[in-house]
Amino acid sequence: MKAKRARVKLDEIDRRILRDLQNNGRITNVELARRAGISAPPCLRRVRVLEEAGLIQGYHAELEPKALGFNVMVFAQVGLESQAENDLEAFEELVQQWPQVRECFMLAGEADFLLKVVAEDWDDYQRFLTTKLTTAPNVSHVKSALSIRQSKYQPGVPI
Repeated sequence: MKAKRARVKLDEIDRRILRDLQNNGRITNVELARRAGISAPPCLRRVRVLEEAGLIQGYHAELEPKALGFNVMVFAQVGLESQAENDLEAFEELVQQWPQVRECFMLAGEADFLLKVVAEDWDDYQRFLTTKLTTAPNVSHVKSALSIRQSKYQPGVPI
């Protein structure tokens, strides 16, 4: 669980910085400052404050899954036998050990968790499903939905 961080009051410059970094995490500080209408040193200070406040959680490269051999994406809805907090946490910890699970969300409703899983092909996913996911402690059922194509990908939030 993450520690609570200081709340930052965002002005329009901060919002512009966040919007530009979300769109391009590799933008230079000089370009970021120019776009925000401030000089580079205060821009860098603002970015550090936004990082320390937890508004910026990290930077990463977006990779093309198919170019790396991951041709299948599946969304797995997982139901657990018990929803006691320690059982939910145990499942979340187990999911952390599975590299093919790229995202995990706890849900309210019919399923307890939604997993985004990547695999080389359908057989690879089925192996994961039958040897790891359905055999995991406390898992009562799994409903798989194969992604046909992605028509929108926009990480982050609207700023």
